[in-house]
Amino acid sequence: MYSNIYQANNSNIQKAAQIIKNGGLVAFPTETVYGLGANVYNAKAVASIFEAKGRPAFNPLISHIADINFLNEYVEVDSRAMSLAKHFWPGPFTMVLKRKEHNTSIDLACAGLPTATVRMPNNQIALELIKQSGVPIVAPSANRSQTISPTTAEHVFESLGTRVDMILDGGKCDVGVESTIVDVTGKDVVLLRAGGVALEDIEEFLNEKVIISHGEPDKPSSPGQLLKHYAPNHRFQININEPEDGVFYIGFGQSERADINLSPNGDLNEAAANLFAYMRLADELAGEKGIAMAPIPETGLGLAINDRIRRASYR
Repeated sequence: MYSNIYQANNSNIQKAAQIIKNGGLVAFPTETVYGLGANVYNAKAVASIFEAKGRPAFNPLISHIADINFLNEYVEVDSRAMSLAKHFWPGPFTMVLKRKEHNTSIDLACAGLPTATVRMPNNQIALELIKQSGVPIVAPSANRSQTISPTTAEHVFESLGTRVDMILDGGKCDVGVESTIVDVTGKDVVLLRAGGVALEDIEEFLNEKVIISHGEPDKPSSPGQLLKHYAPNHRFQININEPEDGVFYIGFGQSERADINLSPNGDLNEAAANLFAYMRLADELAGEKGIAMAPIPETGLGLAINDRIRRASYR
């Protein structure tokens, strides 16, 4: 059934790296969600990502690297950005940095902006693929634009099918929500997207307040800022304590009414890891009255979860 899914062993990672070198598309696991990868320097390959996803070309993409020292060749890096990278990488943490002027080949990946969005994933399959490809791999989530993000190889196939040359199966993603994105190009560090690294952890490391920005949805400066994003097909309500009869209810914490529960113990890490898979399951099982979700605390990873479900419920 899944004709282009391959187990992520050494041989298949080598084949996937060759596809990247040849200008093809490879879906691969990270600790957050599965990414749809291409050679960042190959504009035709990057364009095929937008085509496969049905993604607006003004929406920038994240470049994934496997060596922290590569930052100096790719973007402008000051001591603050380097210290953040050394502390939070590899991991679900992305930085928006000023581009080096000579990197005109990455214009499409950067949506024409003077900045590049970069991270180092905490997943050995992803890191090995990047190393063997010999280039940064630009990769948004491996799903059709504005639909639920994939946390398994099967999710990728169900959304993109054979638009992807190869899907590397590395099992279920550990974190389950996309990376945190911060802009470090100015005096203040600015949070552009909540994600797998909590805001509180960044502020504690920097010993300073991080500014929260929701960006301009019509002119996003980083991924994940479109108003409608991660959306199921059914009507989706959030922050619901008492759902009406007939609604498929996604609970959190103690809930006798829940059809499925992100975390019966109220663990936000568990809830984040389950979020997209459970939204996808709810979309499959829901009836005419749609889906509702219990309130999620706005602390720690709850900030990222609430960001995703607000965008998923936007109409």
